[in-house]
Amino acid sequence: MDTSIEGNRGKPFRVVVEEGKVREFARAVKSSNPAYVAEGQPQATSPVTFLASSAFWQDPENSPWGDARLNWERILHGEQEFVFPGPPPGAGTELTAEARIDRVYEKEGDGSGAVVAEARSTIIETSQAPGS
Repeated sequence: MDTSIEGNRGKPFRVVVEEGKVREFARAVKSSNPAYVAEGQPQATSPVTFLASSAFWQDPENSPWGDARLNWERILHGEQEFVFPGPPPGAGTELTAEARIDRVYEKEGDGSGAVVAEARSTIIETSQAPGS
């Protein structure tokens, strides 16, 4: 593993905490907290993990990975942490974000080759759009 990428930073990018997206995220994580999902709360507080969705605001130039060569078939999401010096940002807040690689380290995988999990999903393509 190439440890020279430690400390790399991507170009800063804009993230807008949108009321509708806060509500969608809260519903997706099955929250019933009215601060996240109640109608008519223009300054709804975002769930503490909402900032994970900032990845959807990034373009390639915002990535700190640069030319690092990674085998994406062997990458696992190991940990993510959110630290707030005050309350999480409310709806309508515009943020400037920056992705940074803090540390690089390598761990051994399961060398036995045994299946440890399977994920399955079903998708359906309808013959026409709803309401057509």
